[in-house]
Amino acid sequence: MSGLTSAQASKEHGASLLVTSLASFFGVVLIQATAFLVDIFGEMEGSAITALYSVALVFIGLALYVAAVVTSNTFATIVAGRTRTIALLRLLGARARDLRRSVAREGFLVGLFGGALGSVLGVGASHLARAVAVSAGQLPDVEYTSVQPLVILPVVIVVLTTTLASYVGSRKVLDVTPVQATGGAVDTGVEAPRSRRIRTGMSIVLIAGGVALLGLGILIGMVNPTGVLVAFLGGVASFTGIMVGAYRILPATLRLVGKLFGRGPAAKLASANAIRYPDRSTRTAVGLLIGVTLVTTFAVAMYSYRAMLVNEFDEASVDQVLTVTVGIMTGLIGFSAVIAAVGMVNNLLLSILQRTREIGLLRALGFTRKQIRSMIVSESSQMVVASMGFGLILGIGYGWAAAQSLLGSLDSRGLTAPTLPWAVIAGTVLCGGLLALGASLTPARRANRISPVVALADA
Repeated sequence: MSGLTSAQASKEHGASLLVTSLASFFGVVLIQATAFLVDIFGEMEGSAITALYSVALVFIGLALYVAAVVTSNTFATIVAGRTRTIALLRLLGARARDLRRSVAREGFLVGLFGGALGSVLGVGASHLARAVAVSAGQLPDVEYTSVQPLVILPVVIVVLTTTLASYVGSRKVLDVTPVQATGGAVDTGVEAPRSRRIRTGMSIVLIAGGVALLGLGILIGMVNPTGVLVAFLGGVASFTGIMVGAYRILPATLRLVGKLFGRGPAAKLASANAIRYPDRSTRTAVGLLIGVTLVTTFAVAMYSYRAMLVNEFDEASVDQVLTVTVGIMTGLIGFSAVIAAVGMVNNLLLSILQRTREIGLLRALGFTRKQIRSMIVSESSQMVVASMGFGLILGIGYGWAAAQSLLGSLDSRGLTAPTLPWAVIAGTVLCGGLLALGASLTPARRANRISPVVALADA
C-alpha cells in the first residue's frame, strides 16, 4: 500500500517488529527450557514426571497465548491510527478489498520477519544460558536437545496473529467514509452498542467459566498433578474474558485512579482522555497489565511451589529441581517485564502520532510545553497505577492456583495460603514507578515538538 510507506509507517513497523521479535523470543526460550528440563529429569517416574510434563504443556500454552495477545494488541494500535490514510486512499478510488489485503500482507511480513528473528535469537540464548549453567555446575552435563521442534509454534502463532489482527483491525478503519480524509486520524473508540453488548456478554461468560475451571483444577490437583492443566485453561479463559471486557474494566479503574492525581488542568485532561477514548487507553494499559500479571503469577507460583516442596521433602533432594525451576521462572519474569515496558512505550508513542491535532489545539489554546509534558506523564502514571494494582491482584490469584493445582496432591497440609514474594512485589512497584516516568519521556518530548500552526494545518 503506497500510502503506508511514509516515515510514520516505518516508525510504526520498527516498534511492531521489536514486539513480535520479543514475543517469539519469549515463546522459543520457554519451549527450549522445557525441553532441557525433560532432558534432565526424563528418567523420573510417577507423579513427579507427570507434574513435569503438565508444567511443560502449561509453559508452551502460555508462550503461545502471550505471543497472541501482545502482537494482536500492538498491531491493532497501529492500524487504528490509519483512519486518515486509508480514507484518502478510498477517496482516490482504492477498493476496500484491496486495502484489507494490503494491510493483512503487511501484518504477515512483520510477523514473519519478527517471528523468525526472535526464534533464532531464542534458540541461541537458551543454549548459551544452558552452557553457562553447566559450566558453573548448576546443571548436569547430559545430552541436551539441540532444537525442540515445537519452537516453530511461536513463530507460526506470531505470523497468524499479526496477519489476523491487521485484517480485523482494517475492518474498523474502513468503516470511515472517504470524506473523512479531510479530518484528523482520530481513534475515537466509538463502537456500535450491539457490538459492545456482545463483547460484554462474552467477557462475563469467559470470566465466570474461567473461574469455575480454576476451582475445578485446584480440586483435581488435590489428588493428581494434572489439575494444573485444567487450572491453566481456567486462567486462560478468565484472563481472555478480562481482555475482552478491558474496554470497560480499565477505564473504570483509571477513573478512580485519576482522582488521586489532583485537580489541575493537565491531570484532569489526562484522566478525561482515558475515559473519552476507552479503546486507545485500554490498548496502552493492557500491555503493562499483562506484564505485571505474569510477573506476579510466576513469582507467587515459584515461592508457593518451593514452600510446598520443602514442606514435604528434604530440601537437599529437591535442590536441583528448585534451582532449575527458579532459574526458568526468573527468566520468565524478566521477559514479562521487558514485554510490558516495550508494549507501553510503543503504544504511548503511537498515541502521540495519532493525536497531533489534539495536542496542537491544546497548544493553540494556551497550554504550555510544561503542561503538555505534565499531561503525558500523568496519563502514563495513571495507567501504571491502575494496571499494576489490578495485575498484582490477578497475579496473586493465578500464581496460588497454579501451585495448588500442581502440587496439592503432594502437600499433606491440603489447601494452603499463597506464599507472597514481598521483595518481588516491592521491586515490581518500584519498577512500575520508574516505567511511568521513563515511558512518558520520549512521548512528552515528541508532543512538545509539535507546532500548533503546523498541527492544525496538517490535521
